Amino acid sequence: MGRQTGRFRNILRSAGLPAVAIVIMAFFGYNAVLGPNGIIAMKDVSQEVGTRTAEYQQLDKKRAELRNRVNLLDPKKGADPDLVEELLRKQLGAARSDEVVVKLK
Repeated sequence: MGRQTGRFRNILRSAGLPAVAIVIMAFFGYNAVLGPNGIIAMKDVSQEVGTRTAEYQQLDKKRAELRNRVNLLDPKKGADPDLVEELLRKQLGAARSDEVVVKLK
């Protein structure tokens, strides 16, 4: 019985390191293919990047429009009188007698 136990221990010692290496390689291989950043998930990641890029472009366009309005209202550069009048009329609800006011939602 002692001899068989010794052989079993020797086999475990000689096969232990390769077995651990195989388990580690299987773990990384699984994650490379099926993990959240793996090859299969790459399609979803590409779609997400495309969606986020489109959103970013829309936000960038809106930011440029707002920046332009701020620059037109800058008192240091001299505020644009047409824009000032438009904003005042909108806030005060004021109109001349010969004008028609149309409110948009």
